[in-house]
Amino acid sequence: MHSGSAPAERSGRSARLTEDVHREQASSLWELLLSKENLLAALDRVEANRGVPGVDGMTTAELWPWIAVHWPEVRAELDAGTYRPAPVRQVIIPKPGGGERMLGVPTVLA
Repeated sequence: MHSGSAPAERSGRSARLTEDVHREQASSLWELLLSKENLLAALDRVEANRGVPGVDGMTTAELWPWIAVHWPEVRAELDAGTYRPAPVRQVIIPKPGGGERMLGVPTVLA
């Protein structure tokens, strides 16, 4: 005789399987997000924007030499959930019809 009911056991196995699948999908998505190809595509978009440096003063040209040295540390912080981006630099810009508006300029590593 079984101690638990068959439907309850199947439900528990199903829940564990679903958790495992979600964990694998999240891991795959995380790796895709942090892939070299995705980071290069993001940098291309930032460079095409031709914006100004953020509060850290780093330009896109300075990013790759910096990231070559610091990427393991940044990646470890991202994986651990402890990474904190720099504050956004606030710049006042004129509006086309007159007046001004606040523009937030993130760092290139944000």
